[in-house]
Amino acid sequence: AAFSLSDKPVSTLVSENANKIATLRDIATSITSDAPSDDVFYLRYCLADVDDDEMKSRFESTMKWRSGEGKSICDAAKTAIGEATESGGWNNDPVQKAAPFASVVNEYITPSSIVTTTTRVGDLAFCIRASNIDDVELMKKISVEDLSDFFVYCKEVNAAVANMRSVESDRLVSVLTANDLSGVKLVGGEASFRKALSASSKRGNELYPTLSGPSLLLNLPKLLGALAKLFTPLFPAEVRKRIKFEQGPLEDVNDMSEILAGSGDAKKREDFMDSLDELIYS
Repeated sequence: AAFSLSDKPVSTLVSENANKIATLRDIATSITSDAPSDDVFYLRYCLADVDDDEMKSRFESTMKWRSGEGKSICDAAKTAIGEATESGGWNNDPVQKAAPFASVVNEYITPSSIVTTTTRVGDLAFCIRASNIDDVELMKKISVEDLSDFFVYCKEVNAAVANMRSVESDRLVSVLTANDLSGVKLVGGEASFRKALSASSKRGNELYPTLSGPSLLLNLPKLLGALAKLFTPLFPAEVRKRIKFEQGPLEDVNDMSEILAGSGDAKKREDFMDSLDELIYS
């Protein structure tokens, strides 16, 4: 079945969850004077598969993070998105420059290794090829915690854009991940880089509920592919549903910026969009 976070329009979901949204707004305004204004931000908590007490507890801890430890990340993302959309399109430069520890990270993590693009149905696709990143040199200059903050900032930007687009399109927009493992080292590589990615992913799941779409693991080396098939049945059913393994997509892409709309390679972008349609939306 074609993937979608919900088969109902956002306007219907907001209306059905109006009381819960009002409760969460009250919690938010009791914690900060700068509570998010858009309904979709609150709606995602309402749609998480937990009871009301757990929903309120998770929401409260997120709001405390957003107004405390995570405030600089959230503020930077909000300002950067304002600048990125100033001309009506999307200019990614302000977003890159405003990232935590940008002066170090942007030397190593560039659009050749990580991009976010929009699928044909309107979801966001966060695409990463770790083998294009000199992780050994990068991790000599930054701690696991600081790099994890950089990735959480990327998630905050994607979450905010997904919420804006959900309102515009009346469809609940998700963020799917395409992790291209071409050229990945089976031995070696920098374990602390993987640790930062994994820590940010765990934090992202807590901070941004009902946002993630499927995760594509693309072009695994043969040995890894065999191990993945062996261990996948051990994952919970919910996780198994969201993970897809595939050989081929992005194989002919050298630089991830080639799949961006407008500035990339139109043929390579179309091929990647065809792959997403086949794997996720058909």
